[in-house]
Amino acid sequence: MEFSQITISAALPEFILISLALVMVLIAAFAKQSETDGEGSIKMVRTLSLLGYFAAFLALFSVPDGRVVLFNELFAVNDLVIYMKGLILVGAFFASWLVSEQWGEGVDRPEFHLLVLMAVIGMLLMVSANNLISLYMALELQSLPLYVVAAMRTSSLKSSEAGLKYFLLGALSSGLLLYGASLVYGSSGSTNFDAIASSLSGGASVGMIVGMVFLLSGLAFKISAAPFHMWTPDVYEGAPTPVTALFAIVPKVAGMTLLMNVTYSAFGNITDQWMQILIALSVASMIVGATGAIMQQNIKRMLAYSSIAHMGYALAGLAAGTPEGASAVVIYMTTYVFMGAAAFGVIMTMRREGTPVEKISDLAGLSASHPLLAAAMMVVMFSMAGIPPLAGFFGKWYVFLAAVNAGLIPLAVIGVLTSVIGAFYYLRIIRLMYFEDSDAPLDDGASHQNRLVLIVSVGFILLFFFGIGALSQEASSIVSVYF
Repeated sequence: MEFSQITISAALPEFILISLALVMVLIAAFAKQSETDGEGSIKMVRTLSLLGYFAAFLALFSVPDGRVVLFNELFAVNDLVIYMKGLILVGAFFASWLVSEQWGEGVDRPEFHLLVLMAVIGMLLMVSANNLISLYMALELQSLPLYVVAAMRTSSLKSSEAGLKYFLLGALSSGLLLYGASLVYGSSGSTNFDAIASSLSGGASVGMIVGMVFLLSGLAFKISAAPFHMWTPDVYEGAPTPVTALFAIVPKVAGMTLLMNVTYSAFGNITDQWMQILIALSVASMIVGATGAIMQQNIKRMLAYSSIAHMGYALAGLAAGTPEGASAVVIYMTTYVFMGAAAFGVIMTMRREGTPVEKISDLAGLSASHPLLAAAMMVVMFSMAGIPPLAGFFGKWYVFLAAVNAGLIPLAVIGVLTSVIGAFYYLRIIRLMYFEDSDAPLDDGASHQNRLVLIVSVGFILLFFFGIGALSQEASSIVSVYF
């Protein structure tokens, strides 16, 4: 296989992160075990991972324009893939930046940053997958490190339980995906997305339809879409908060992009068949996410159900099967990354006497003791509820508008109704912060990591209105590769 300049530039972000991972393995393996050198190795690995994400993000600007297919058609890059890789790297940077000596909850170790880096490499390869084989290999490269980091806090039974549940259910989803891929291969005679699309030009066989159902079911697990969401609340609650922040932000972008590639590219000629599946997933996710969050007392479990609902809203745009729907998904996922980063920036600041707290009731009276933190959380909650003119409003506006224009009016109506239900638990947090008193206020102070992420994310949410026109045009342009 010849490595040309185009090959190197198109896959440069992956090459950078893979090279960095090898260096980080050596640092983590050979660092001295004394306390001083141990702290130095942690800082070095953390800094290297952050620099790696930044360098990989800059490398995206060197990727050639248009569609480039490499490595025996296993790897493909286009404008949409480049944009979504940028979102993944931004989310990974935020999630890793939030981890520090003070707020790491025992996971700020060299192996944590190395495992996260390997998972991010898997996500980048996922969105560039142009073959069912490369899709599965990239998906497992993402999943295996995440199983480990979910259980990294070995002193906590909840963390161990979270890792075990995630692993067992992840293995089940991988089995569904592989079974579906085998049926698709048997029906089309190829695992290449382009060849699969060509084989469907005359219609789809029963085996192809069944294989597609299993394949999409396996992918739905990765974005925690209902009814494949059962792992999400327990894993979000049990995993260390920095790990939960990673789960809530980055894999969702990669998984949604992969769903777009599979449906619009490989199965683009049988839109009517996969639309029905996505509509069912969207409706179930919106209802389960909106109703399940109401009774939660743990803020991480609440955000777990919230993420299920958000994936349902994004799937509503994807189910439209139109250029307008695809661009709406791009806009929605962009807003989702920054809303998630801001929410967990606040949660990781919640400590009482140095111990992390996770109950929603712990936010009572936050406006009196931490007015800026309460204001940031209020902006995030209003945005997630879809209150104009914040970023979350425009995300929902575009996906519901795309659904209506595609004739999916009942889907849009269900989305609006579940948004109203969801506003209840978002507004409950605001009520606690501003209209309830607390007998034991949270600790003062926040790390610089939290402040930076909060400032950037909340600023994006508040100022999103001014850039929505440019983002909408960019989204419409980059999704044209499918249509």
